[in-house]
Amino acid sequence: MARTVKPEERTARRNEILDVTQRLVVTKGYERMTVQDILAELKMSSGAFYHYFGSKPEVLDALVDRIKEESGAELLPVVRDGALSAPEKLRAFFQVLDRMRTERQATVIALLQIWYDDSNAIVRQKVEAATTAWRAPLIAEVARQGVREGVFSTAFPDQAGEIVLALANAMGTAHAQLMLAFARDPDERRFTEGVLALHAAFSDAIERALGAPAGSLPPADEAAVAFWIKAMRAHGMAASPGRS
Repeated sequence: MARTVKPEERTARRNEILDVTQRLVVTKGYERMTVQDILAELKMSSGAFYHYFGSKPEVLDALVDRIKEESGAELLPVVRDGALSAPEKLRAFFQVLDRMRTERQATVIALLQIWYDDSNAIVRQKVEAATTAWRAPLIAEVARQGVREGVFSTAFPDQAGEIVLALANAMGTAHAQLMLAFARDPDERRFTEGVLALHAAFSDAIERALGAPAGSLPPADEAAVAFWIKAMRAHGMAASPGRS
């Protein structure tokens, strides 16, 4: 007779599998990771694994869904807050994303060093497609509100979400490339200037895409850049000053 698993036990075990999968994606890359790697980490039988997931791609889909749900819990209240104007929502939307990255700083830095490897091409594509698919309607909702309020002048509010996220994704990739370059040549001044200029350029592009007033998005500041420099050094991405 099959053992009945309580819903909370099933959820907890399923999350353990996803936690290990996420760590392996960071350390090995999705393409190099195998189901056997997951089983070895959890000391789990293949039969038990397939009770929760039918395949390695199915685990990836579940991991992407979990990432989406976690960020959704943070972003939805911002967009649905009736007390906020459209510019306030736009600013808060990106501030939430920044805060989430900061709170997961160690994971972000660890993942960065393998995220753009070919072994994670499928993961990158799935994560970007999934986040765009559900975040774009949120930005579009803010854009439509901004047009109604007379503070955004875009003629295409329904498409604004995809346009803004395309720019935001490109900005994220460009930031990552600067961080990887810093790991190879840790010149703090050049890195700081590069990040500030990049952030200003993409913020300007996003504001123009929405027809939003200049300064609608919060500017990057040197203190925030210094925070990430310190973190990269602490996690071994670049040698500290004075070290060979």
